Amino acid sequence: MRKDQSHTGLRTWIEIDRSALEHNYATLRGLLAPQTLFMAVVKSNAYGHGLLDTAPVFAELGADWLGVDSIVEAETLRELGVTKPLFVLGLTLPEKIPVALEKNISLAISSFDVLSAFSKMPPAKSSPANRLKIHIKVDTGMHRQGFLLEQASELVAVLKYLEDRVEVEGLFTHFAAAKDPQSTTDTKKQIEIFDKWRKIFADVGFRPIVHAAASGGAIVFPEAQFDMVRFGIAIYGLYPSAETEKFFKEKALLQPALSWKTLIGEVKSVPAGDRTGYDFTETFSRDSKIAVCPIGYWHGFPRALSGKGIVMVHGRPAKVLGRVSMDMIVIDVTDIPEVQAFDEVTIIGPDAPVDKLAALADTSNYEFVTRINPLIKRIIV
Repeated sequence: MRKDQSHTGLRTWIEIDRSALEHNYATLRGLLAPQTLFMAVVKSNAYGHGLLDTAPVFAELGADWLGVDSIVEAETLRELGVTKPLFVLGLTLPEKIPVALEKNISLAISSFDVLSAFSKMPPAKSSPANRLKIHIKVDTGMHRQGFLLEQASELVAVLKYLEDRVEVEGLFTHFAAAKDPQSTTDTKKQIEIFDKWRKIFADVGFRPIVHAAASGGAIVFPEAQFDMVRFGIAIYGLYPSAETEKFFKEKALLQPALSWKTLIGEVKSVPAGDRTGYDFTETFSRDSKIAVCPIGYWHGFPRALSGKGIVMVHGRPAKVLGRVSMDMIVIDVTDIPEVQAFDEVTIIGPDAPVDKLAALADTSNYEFVTRINPLIKRIIV
């Protein structure tokens, strides 16, 4: 039967282990020099862990900065009462600039198209401290966001022209392949290019917060920690890659914080030869006992796990049968004794690692957790 009556009324829910978040924060903070700033990246609903639930925890633990994807996420945290410095990693539309100014939110700028919007801003009133804070993103080889090195002279000139409107608070880049300790050539080349950018900014008098490494980069390339590190997936106890996990386990272990639970809605016996799922995608090879759980691809359990996903019931694996529906899955509980309606089912948890489910779905742990429906209740335990 259900183990924890605090979840009464919920057909599915997410549990976030605060002690795991605390452990991960302390472990990762221990990698940094005392003067290096720690940014806890809580973008994309805190990697599926719940923005409103986890961001205050990291703020309480002592994170120096919180990183979000959008101005909307930043506004939400300000409304929640979070006073830590906030950095928007993604695109901010020009019409949202007044919000960033009003709420003291720092923005990433990665193109002249966005930068040109600042030329229309009036000079900062009363004090230079009222200027909009921006972090300049430079492209060191990943070729996603960022200014190219050949644009450096023009960029510096524009930034100098806008000094009465914007404060160049940060200079940053992003590594494309920093998750594998056995493959370092590309990241070292990116670091070399970034060093050129650092010198260019220093030579013209800018003194920005310099940051490049995310979770994988900080673990594998300590020389790239610079002034600040943007820790994302690692603070939730997940590794950026299997190679990073193998490398880091020799030093310390991270603890996954997220568990996803649901319930058994009904149990029935079916004969060998019958079929289940839309389009009758699976035929029972034996007389079977099956259970129906009220979660499906709407909740974030991918259709790619049809006929091969695994969940845990009473500590034992139960295979997903047939096609994953929008709001239901059928699981095989033939070999699990005493299964009843309303028993608890673990989709992700200590005995059901998300990495295994992600591999079965041919995706990454990043995608799996961030696609868990944000409307599912998150509970800090």
